[in-house]
Amino acid sequence: MAQDQENALQEPAQAAGEEQAQQAVFGIEKIYVKDLSLEIPNAPQVFLQRENPEVGIELHNSAAAIGDGVFEAVITVTVTSKIEDKTVFLVEVAQAGIFQIRNVPNEAVEGILGVTCPNILFPYAREAVSDLVTRAGFPPVLLNPINFEALYLQQKQQQEAQAGDSPSTH
Repeated sequence: MAQDQENALQEPAQAAGEEQAQQAVFGIEKIYVKDLSLEIPNAPQVFLQRENPEVGIELHNSAAAIGDGVFEAVITVTVTSKIEDKTVFLVEVAQAGIFQIRNVPNEAVEGILGVTCPNILFPYAREAVSDLVTRAGFPPVLLNPINFEALYLQQKQQQEAQAGDSPSTH
């Protein structure tokens, strides 16, 4: 009888352990600056100009598996400031993170890497850009928030449209 009760207690504990092992896991292992670049090709003359420069911003994100259930996500922000055809400054920041993603369906992993990870990394990239531009002697560049979900969905639609446009090989 005592052994039956012991077995009865172990079975729910084993089931709970298996259920816990299958739960989705998302974790931030490390956030770091992977690359940082500042160029002021027309210094010191550019500091004497009084015209307001035009600022252009480019954003790219990528992700790759680096281990079993471990991924590196990187967002790269490039800020170019120009007056006419002269570059005032060029700043590029590659902000990266190592993320643990386990027990998640493959189709969901792509969304996590395309939306969740960039949302986590972007504030760090925004701060690095602003700090670097300020240290270079210019007014800070404050990047507006970005809707990574909308960007991800737009990229998916473009990929589907391109796949639909390509001729079949049957």
